[in-house]
Amino acid sequence: MTSDHSEVDLVPDLVPARMINEFSYCPRLFYLEWVDSEFADNHDTVEGRWHHRAVDEQAGAVPLPDEGLVRQARAVQLSSDTLGLIATIDLLDTDGGKVIPVDTKRGAPPDVAERAWEPERVQLCVQGLLLREHGYQCDEGALWFAGTRERVTVRFDDPLIDRTRTLIAELRIVAAAGIAPPPLVDSPKCPRCSLVGICLPDEVNMLATRTSRPPRRLVPNDDSARPLYVAEQGAWVGKDKGRLEITRKDERLASVRLLDVSQLCLYGNVQVSSAVLRELFALDVPTCWFSYGGWFSGMATGLPGKNVELRRRQVIALSQAGLPIASRVVAGKIRNQRTMLRRNTRDRNDNILDSLKRLADQAMSASSASSLLGYEGTAARLYFEALPTMLRGERLLPGTSFSFEGRRRRPPPDAINCLLSFLYGLLVKELTVTCWAIGFDPYLGFYHRPRFGRPSLALDLAEEFRPLVADSVMLQLVNNGEVKPSDFVVRAGGVALTAGGRRVVLAAYERRMAAEIRHPLFGYQITYRRVLEVQARLLAAHLLNDVPEYIAFTTR
Repeated sequence: MTSDHSEVDLVPDLVPARMINEFSYCPRLFYLEWVDSEFADNHDTVEGRWHHRAVDEQAGAVPLPDEGLVRQARAVQLSSDTLGLIATIDLLDTDGGKVIPVDTKRGAPPDVAERAWEPERVQLCVQGLLLREHGYQCDEGALWFAGTRERVTVRFDDPLIDRTRTLIAELRIVAAAGIAPPPLVDSPKCPRCSLVGICLPDEVNMLATRTSRPPRRLVPNDDSARPLYVAEQGAWVGKDKGRLEITRKDERLASVRLLDVSQLCLYGNVQVSSAVLRELFALDVPTCWFSYGGWFSGMATGLPGKNVELRRRQVIALSQAGLPIASRVVAGKIRNQRTMLRRNTRDRNDNILDSLKRLADQAMSASSASSLLGYEGTAARLYFEALPTMLRGERLLPGTSFSFEGRRRRPPPDAINCLLSFLYGLLVKELTVTCWAIGFDPYLGFYHRPRFGRPSLALDLAEEFRPLVADSVMLQLVNNGEVKPSDFVVRAGGVALTAGGRRVVLAAYERRMAAEIRHPLFGYQITYRRVLEVQARLLAAHLLNDVPEYIAFTTR
């Protein structure tokens, strides 16, 4: 089957003027924002929307040139199939018989000859071209800088028009390529870019050996919003104006601003209103459901990410090249298990440490999924057999034994297993949310085979963090005496957390996720919560051929 259409024809017919601005600034920024529909706010974008609030509402009549004169109008939308462009003009002013598009910008004019950067000038030129296409006389535009309240004139001369048309043509070629352009190298533009935490320019360039400079600390700080956990049985989550209201019968349990919630996590018999779900969908805040005992059982969120190419590559890698990724994930987990034992054991066993090192090396070069599973299973047996040597106060807790054979989940036979299962559920939830937000299918993994209802990719990425996050929190809770026998309940041989025990564990888990560590590869300080996102984005970068291989997160 053949087609007369080129790949460029697959790009949507109308290109927004703002995308010409983004493309001029950075082709990769344009691709991530327009093609992959990625977006993140920073101070500049929020301030820009604030300054635009006065010109976003339509006002004023805009007759065609042969129907009357334009006086002044706001939020004027124009498009042209011939030019393949669409724009919303903030303010349309007049000077005699000519019209002047005015674009609102934050800040002050830059100290350059044109008193405006190229991205702003070409975006304005697009508006001029559209006005000319519709028959208006338009020789110049203006940029209104809100910071200094001054207007800078931009003449639509031939060099600017030629440059604008060239960028439009190049933009369509890049959009049709199906893969994002590489990041800018050591660029001063990157620190101010709102998508820097998605693009990871310095990290990707370092792993792709495009630069020898160590990465700058460009990854944004964690959002101030945090997961909201509701574990009171019979509770109801409703909405009142901009707040989540948690009640039980007629008792008000808590009231939390929606702006402070990054996830809504519900345990057991907790109900949530449809109004809350709709509001959370609009805010891109997922709702996660757990069983009473902490088993992660489901998630509700808005529409999935539009990065179709990433999911396509994920499926291809699953069928053709998933083993190298799985090998690195398992090797990373085993190395981190070894690190945990080396740092925390009371009775150092060099034979076990040497065996774990050898098994990690064997996992890296595994020739089949079955052999990789064998290396991981052997390492798990050694690690859990030695785990009691890292514990201090476990004898005070329900259950008396812990060994690899005793690592059972349904139900956990002792307090240690109970804590691990609960924490592993939290970790898998975190990575399921992260995978979904990036654009992965969280149910298609490389090490954990796809199975009904199992977020296999999230389980893959959780492997290297089980020792560093979940096991570490369990050791802290037990060894510091933060959990007491009263925090557990024993029923028919199974051990579960009480409501008070869950609160203690959730608080310790959130402390761990907010803890800062020095990234072993990139050298900057970063929280564990942000590390999870960076690792998932590096996996995406590998699948999209931005970096040659996936590197697991391991501490020394």
